[in-house]
Amino acid sequence: MTDITALSAEATIPQKTRIELALRKPGFLVGALIIGVSAMLALMPGVFAPYDPNLIDYVAVKQPPSWAHPFGTDMLGRDSLSRVIFAYTVNMQMAILATVFAMTIGVIVGALVGYYRGVADMVFGRVVDAVITFPFLVLVISVVAVLGPGLINMYIAITLVGWVYYARLMRAEVIAQMGNDYAGAGIVMGYSDRRIIFRHLLPNAITPVIVYWMTDMALAILLGSSLGYLGLGAQPPQAEWGVLIAEGRNFITTAWWLSLMPGIAIVLTGLGFSLLGDGLADLLRPRG
Repeated sequence: MTDITALSAEATIPQKTRIELALRKPGFLVGALIIGVSAMLALMPGVFAPYDPNLIDYVAVKQPPSWAHPFGTDMLGRDSLSRVIFAYTVNMQMAILATVFAMTIGVIVGALVGYYRGVADMVFGRVVDAVITFPFLVLVISVVAVLGPGLINMYIAITLVGWVYYARLMRAEVIAQMGNDYAGAGIVMGYSDRRIIFRHLLPNAITPVIVYWMTDMALAILLGSSLGYLGLGAQPPQAEWGVLIAEGRNFITTAWWLSLMPGIAIVLTGLGFSLLGDGLADLLRPRG
């Protein structure tokens, strides 16, 4: 009797080969390095920050970058480098919490809709049409405006809107996987729907979702910083890149470093996730 598990995994690239491919891709390595450093700063900001991020020093108000304060100080004399480093915790948290729930819901819904089709697929299609009609940022801002500003409400808003995109991608992948031999073999052998969906179809269809997740985390940081800048995300005095840029906008001509330094952090972290996602797309792509 044919083993369905063997059929569903027959095109898998050996782990050693994947590692060798990863080491040959500079973009993947750079992205992994940036995200690795970002994760360290997010997990242990106190180890790397030279000062307390909320320590006010009126003697050192708006000092330009120097050896004592490499990123300068803000309008309250707080060390900008320390605030940018402590903001890594909030912004990396945004990247994960703003996407992981949307991905989880979307993967489950997309897998079920792609497998059962029928009425569920028709209803899902109407939901997708309703959501993608409006710009993503407009929908998120609208939900946050109703719920109120704050990180928790921002996560809820992004999840309520973002799961649709994951579900649409997963649905398409599951439908494609249904045409493979192992899916038909599972049905013929009398396997339960749950076993076919979650043990066989989902593992084979999840790769594009993981790649999309990497890119979506970069977008989540940009979105979270945008909402922070608008006063709808993290709230002062919490250190968050969007909040730091908003605090420095009134001093852009006299204290340019206040907005520039957190802006560079946003660009570098977003670039890291993008490079990591592109590298994963190449590494996880099926090869004949």
